[in-house]
Amino acid sequence: MTDNKKKNKKISSADLERNKRMKRIAVSLAVICFFAVAGLSTWSILFSGMAPSSAVVRIPANATKDQLRDSIAYYLGEPYAKKVSRLVGLRGTDLGTRHGAYLIEAGMSPLTAMRRLTGGPQEPLTITINGFRLLPVLEEKVSARFDFTSDSLAALLSDPAALNEYGLTPGQALALFINDSYEFYWNASPAEVVRKIGAHYNDVWTPARQAKAKALGLTPAEVMTVASIVDEETNKLDEKGTVGRLYINRLNRGMRLEADPTVRYAGGDFTVKRVKNPRSIESPYNTYIHPGLPPGPIRTTSVETIDAILDSKPHDYIFMCAKEDFSGYHNFAATYSEHQANARRYKRELDRRGIY
Repeated sequence: MTDNKKKNKKISSADLERNKRMKRIAVSLAVICFFAVAGLSTWSILFSGMAPSSAVVRIPANATKDQLRDSIAYYLGEPYAKKVSRLVGLRGTDLGTRHGAYLIEAGMSPLTAMRRLTGGPQEPLTITINGFRLLPVLEEKVSARFDFTSDSLAALLSDPAALNEYGLTPGQALALFINDSYEFYWNASPAEVVRKIGAHYNDVWTPARQAKAKALGLTPAEVMTVASIVDEETNKLDEKGTVGRLYINRLNRGMRLEADPTVRYAGGDFTVKRVKNPRSIESPYNTYIHPGLPPGPIRTTSVETIDAILDSKPHDYIFMCAKEDFSGYHNFAATYSEHQANARRYKRELDRRGIY
């Protein structure tokens, strides 16, 4: 072999080795670029595009990934929803086990949101019961806060077996809902809601309160009915006991209660200020027509009103009339002649003010 041939062969080997090194470098750079791009993409998914606001995202029973994405998008927008739902899909969580409501806070990353939705605690909700007059309205308002229908709650509250546990009948179901605030989860069932509210009812009706009711000749359910009428008659806590005892006096004497609020309830018009022809409305709730207490409460009531009645002082009043000064208080009377005088003063003031 000549020297030139040897030199060419040597150069060719060097070039080949250099080419191999260049290829390795190119491959390495390509890999680095790939992971850099992938890293930026992953960073974009995991950490960029924070939640624009706070929202409670609800995952329905047996939800699909598309339903979850739609729920997130409804509150927080489609771009954020896509990122979160993609991460949920990568994690592979069975959404059927995540039926509930979860708080996504403003500024929360998609990764943190995914963790909250797939393994975090639910966000509780607060239901406030305060002065509901009609059971169907209560059923509708309460069920609107949960993942069940008002019909399902109504069916439960019309079941004698469900209410018998609390000493109530379906006609007295409104009594179960004592004015207060209650905490639940969105995915609670009607039975769970009734059970928790019923537990509060039982907590209120302690043996001591039951003994006081018995001393008045009433059951707890009957006290609730009296209390509901009292709440409609006055919002003055310092006279609620007096009003309650007045109605108990009438019951004990076999007199009709003749309570105007029961006429409003019977007629379904709670805006009436001056009840006329109270005997014209036929209803078991009209205490001008029917003796004794109405079938059940005419509104939800409070522990304060219950205690005002149970702790009321004995008196001889059997008549009451709103005070003519329109202070919200009442004039009380033990005789009909006293009552007539009170009523005349009030009527004159109504006429003077043009209230008909």
